[in-house]
Amino acid sequence: MKNIFKKIVIFIIEWQARIVIKRHKPYIIAITGNVGKTSAKEAIFFVISSRFHTRKSQKSFNSEIGVPLTILGCSTGWSNPFVWFYNIIIGFLVIFSFKKYPEYLVLEIGADRPGDIKRICSWLSPNTGVVTALGEVPVHVEFFPSIDELFAEKSELIRSLPDSGKAILNADDNNVAGMRILVKNRPLFYGFSQRAEVRASNYRHTYDDRNRVSGFVFKIDNNGNSVPFSFRGFLGRQHVYAVLAGVSVGLSEKINMVVIKESLNEYVAQPGRVKILRGKNGSTLLDDSYNASPIAVKSVLSELDEINTEGRKIAVLGDMMALGKYTHDEHRKVSEQAFSVCDVVISVGVRARIITEGVEEEKKESYHFSNSIECADKFPIELREDDVVLIKGSQAVRMEHVTKKLLDESEDAFKMLVRQDDYWKRN
Repeated sequence: MKNIFKKIVIFIIEWQARIVIKRHKPYIIAITGNVGKTSAKEAIFFVISSRFHTRKSQKSFNSEIGVPLTILGCSTGWSNPFVWFYNIIIGFLVIFSFKKYPEYLVLEIGADRPGDIKRICSWLSPNTGVVTALGEVPVHVEFFPSIDELFAEKSELIRSLPDSGKAILNADDNNVAGMRILVKNRPLFYGFSQRAEVRASNYRHTYDDRNRVSGFVFKIDNNGNSVPFSFRGFLGRQHVYAVLAGVSVGLSEKINMVVIKESLNEYVAQPGRVKILRGKNGSTLLDDSYNASPIAVKSVLSELDEINTEGRKIAVLGDMMALGKYTHDEHRKVSEQAFSVCDVVISVGVRARIITEGVEEEKKESYHFSNSIECADKFPIELREDDVVLIKGSQAVRMEHVTKKLLDESEDAFKMLVRQDDYWKRN
């Protein structure tokens, strides 16, 4: 019964969204990839909204129901049928309203299974397509016959662009850069590599007066111009890529670089995306608990490796989900990197056991817990001043439980952590 209700709601909400798109004709910027979609969406929104009336996807709404909800300006009803009835009413009001509709929509598009992106793009008809990163072994691959078919599904966004459409591609990911053959117009490349037209360089961490990591700086070069950027409170090259995507889209829309720079001063990491938080006893937490994939875990472990600290480096790593036949090999690769970087490695979940199982490293500590709540309740070591702790895992593992337990009392968990609303606390 619940599935029938869900299908009916999706049908109605999508039908309403199609009508809204046809009537109001907003310029649509769609973003896909296996990592970095939400961060890129945030950066692009800050840039575009500096000049135009713009709406973005809420949180990570990128599914067959999330995209239509954003178009209608509605929130998810989760399992509450009354909220879904209310959303349907709002949908009809939006269709017949004479209130000014946003000029631009910035939308994430995800793919859990074959055909997801192709189906959404068939009626969404995006004007600009942004592809972030795919990696060698992407998440959700277990639901596809092969990695190549998942890559092909992601490329449906670029295939769907009209002749006048704009493709914004990550030059550092060969699978993404290869999508250039799918568009008639010359794509705009961003990244760290020389083939990127919007290119980042000089990335480095910054530190506070107590020599604790506090943020990062880098610069962006384009057409002979070099613009410095500086951010505090979060880390990661993933955020550099997000800013690069924002700059690229802004330039493609003829927005002045000075305006782009000013708008991106407002960019902040969303909860659970390598946020720098104060931990117990003067430690530092790198909260990357939103989700996990092989490319993202390897990237943030490299980030941890580069941090200067007098304390220990500790990684608390949960399951990487939806990897299918690649599960064992990818967790083993993470294990090798984690033990080369960290003094202490803690694994959480059935799949993540591979990370600490059978590892014999001199002077290295390792522990395993079956779930994040157990890990939080029985955290095996006492944190010390200057320790740096990375917390990461797939959404289903709920690694924010561990982060919350390790937070200094001065931090506001509700504001700083992911999945803190009532729905997630009940599930």
